[in-house]
Amino acid sequence: MADGRFEVVGIRQETQGAPLRKGKWPEGKPVLSALVLGFIILGCLGCDFFAAKDPAYLDLGNCNVAPNGEFLFGTDTMGRDIFSMVWYGGRVSLAVGFMATLVSTAAAVVYGTVSGSAPAWADALLMRAAEILLSVPGLLVILLIQAALGGGNVFSISFAVGITGWMGIAKVVRTQVRQLRGCEYVVASKCMGGGFFHILRRHLAPNFVSSIMYMVVMNVRNAIIAESTLSFMGLGLPVEVVSWGSMLSLAERALLTESWWMILIPGFFLVVTLLCVSTLGNYLRGKGKA
Repeated sequence: MADGRFEVVGIRQETQGAPLRKGKWPEGKPVLSALVLGFIILGCLGCDFFAAKDPAYLDLGNCNVAPNGEFLFGTDTMGRDIFSMVWYGGRVSLAVGFMATLVSTAAAVVYGTVSGSAPAWADALLMRAAEILLSVPGLLVILLIQAALGGGNVFSISFAVGITGWMGIAKVVRTQVRQLRGCEYVVASKCMGGGFFHILRRHLAPNFVSSIMYMVVMNVRNAIIAESTLSFMGLGLPVEVVSWGSMLSLAERALLTESWWMILIPGFFLVVTLLCVSTLGNYLRGKGKA
């Protein structure tokens, strides 16, 4: 108020500042984890081109050699080049992870769809059976399956790990199928003579695949951990098959000889891979909830 009179004040015009610059990476997306995981996968797949040394060759004249110009990651107690072992062993560990996930996902989708499409009494029976299997320690079941299959190899380990990790995904698939089985397009497909796998492939799977994607990705991580645990305990792959788990099984010898690179380097690759897979899985879970 000036000179006893009121002054009319309008809306203040705000000055627009410079627009905020977007970051280099998309916000919220695990770009770094995807890049690091892609680098590790490509390195394991293409290690024939840059890992010149045979990972199984026993160079007894260069045992427990620290990282140097010739052996970038050093050698183990048997003279094997750890640089080559990391990349070739990663190929085996990742192969077990992906093949086991393929087995578990296929079993979960079929079992969950059958349970969700079955009558109430059969659905309850199938789900109780899945819950009983889910309560049994997975490592114990894997050991029993391995003993039944005989000699350990990549395929038997993948099957044993995969066939014990389907129960959680099956329960999610069953819930989704029970919600979808009454839809008009599913009923119409049944009336037109559509078979079980036709309906599953064309009508059911496209609607629940996003709901299980997080669990599928996490199964890759769990399978890699299971293989590494078995190999670390000496119950996994044979000695001549190099994997990250079999490399970590030399931890006792490494500690006795103070060869830190034998534990730290393969452990670093294993931990980074698991962290990247976990980050991608958490992103898919948040995206599915959104």
